[in-house]
Amino acid sequence: MKTRITELFGIQHPIIQGGMHYVGFAELAAAVSNAGGLGIITALTQPSAEALANEIAKCNDMTDKPFGVNLTFLPVVNSPDYEGMVKAIIDGGVKVVETAGNNPQQVLPALQGAGIKVIHKCTAVRHALKAQKIGCDAVSVDGFECGGHPGEDDIPNMILLPRAADELDIPFVSSGGQADARSLVASLAMGAEGMNMGTRFIATKEAPVHQNVKDAIVAASELDTRLVMRPLRNTERVLTNPAVEKLLEIEKEKGADLQFTDVIEQVAGVYPKIMLEGDMDVGAWSCGMVAGLINDIPTCKELIDGIMNDAEEIINGRLKGLQAA
Repeated sequence: MKTRITELFGIQHPIIQGGMHYVGFAELAAAVSNAGGLGIITALTQPSAEALANEIAKCNDMTDKPFGVNLTFLPVVNSPDYEGMVKAIIDGGVKVVETAGNNPQQVLPALQGAGIKVIHKCTAVRHALKAQKIGCDAVSVDGFECGGHPGEDDIPNMILLPRAADELDIPFVSSGGQADARSLVASLAMGAEGMNMGTRFIATKEAPVHQNVKDAIVAASELDTRLVMRPLRNTERVLTNPAVEKLLEIEKEKGADLQFTDVIEQVAGVYPKIMLEGDMDVGAWSCGMVAGLINDIPTCKELIDGIMNDAEEIINGRLKGLQAA
């Protein structure tokens, strides 16, 4: 299947693995890229620019296909070494950078000057238009269904994707609620040029996370996510557990007086314990409603091959069969 996204990134299939904290390591990125998609290493999971350089080198040893790096710009007091990370990305021969969070304009000249394509994650059409205006090559449009940060507009992809198609000139992919061939075909029908999957790729054999995490996703239904930190306008969709329910109780009790420090125990520094050690009740971790569509733990190749084969059947079989003779 050829789309503007496969052509832009030099990949076989229009499927991207989104950057995920303590999930986007070389093992997963290489597996996705080797299967014909675009794998993504998460830069801020690495403790330093040097560590990121080593992770990129490791991924280069595991695949000769294009892969990307997620670079998220956060409003923090002690900023990560973004300059060093950009250098590591360029020196490592990375082909694509997925930016997220704040405006990535500061890094575009260096990245694009090195021939790197930039795709920016957006939760609103106005953000996507801004990304287009500053020169991003593509955008990932995140609907309200997504795991992690869905923004504050609460617009689902059935509305958001056609709106993006109406407004944008640059190619975009769907993100949030994407899991299978139905997701891909629907996204293409609404104007996207491919799809970005996060939660679905956690539940794969190559994802370097604890088995407890994968089992939790398979066991979850579409009713098992919660929105936390809404009063702080830092909304995050997470899989429910005792720590999350405690967090929601604190939000209710504090009301308008809620401060980030009130919930820091449930959200700060919990990812290594969850993703690497499998302590599922220690805190809040990002997970999409799409967990309700995930019932197995395939290899990345099995997953992507299955999606593409099923998509062809939907397009050439079911949809074509609906046309009047």
